[in-house]
Order: sequence, then structure tokens, then C-alpha cells
Amino acid sequence: MPKTPTPAAATEVWFYHLERTGLEQALPELLEKTLQRGWKAVVRVREADRVQHLDAALWTYRDESFLPHGADDEANAPRQPILLTTGFENANGADALFLVDGAEPGELTGYARCVVLFDGGDESQLAVARAQWSQVKAAGLPVSYWRQQARGWEKQA
Repeated sequence: MPKTPTPAAATEVWFYHLERTGLEQALPELLEKTLQRGWKAVVRVREADRVQHLDAALWTYRDESFLPHGADDEANAPRQPILLTTGFENANGADALFLVDGAEPGELTGYARCVVLFDGGDESQLAVARAQWSQVKAAGLPVSYWRQQARGWEKQA
């Protein structure tokens, strides 16, 4: 049974600093872990063409894996375990929100966790992540920072 936060629960915000792999490798692995928890996910991007790109990447990222997903403009969007979108709605009742490409978080109420993935080699993504970190801290939400190391993800803060 999926775990969802109580109305008074604050959304945890986790920042993932990509340094050793790209988004197309890191995101599917994190989405697999999300589904293993019994959670649904929304993946928010800034541009509609990225929805199509990630859709293809999730179908093909690993032969032995299947990540059930769809885009928010499809008929069965509310039933998708993973929903790809540029919008701010939580159309599938997701527990986890993934922000990529500097996407804005919008309202976090109702999500157990928000995961911000950013490319450490992209100065614009670093700047957006720093600004989002400051906003989350100012809002008093629980926040943590994960850095990609040779042996996997390591919590830094």
C-alpha cells in the first residue's frame, strides 16, 4: 500500500547532484526505487520536447527493466505510475515529484518527497538548484543534498 503524507506532513526535498552519470541513467534508477516503495511519481520538465525525449529514454534505458509511464497529454494519464509533464498538476496522485532541467516545483503539498536532479557540469542548472535550495530552506521544509560518488550516492547535507 502506498505511503502518503498526512496533511500536516512536510514534503522532504532531496537534491541530487549529477556528476558521474547523466539524467537518462540516474532518473530511471531513482524512479525504479520510487515504484518499489509503492509510490507513484510525477516527472516535471521545462519543455514539452523533453517529455518526448524522456518518454523514449524510459522505454529503452535497460533491456531487463520496465518502467510504466506516460505523458500528461495521453488519455490514461491519471492512471500512470510515472507521469511525464510540463504542468503543475498532480494528475496521477503521485507521492514523489521529480524536477529536471531546472523545472519549478510549484505547490509541494500532497507529495511525500520532491527530488531535484541537476547536472553538475551545467552552470545554469547549478544556479537554479542553488536558488531552489535557498527557497526550500527559507520555507522550512526538510532538505537534503546527495552527491554522486564513485560508489554511489552519498548524503552530504
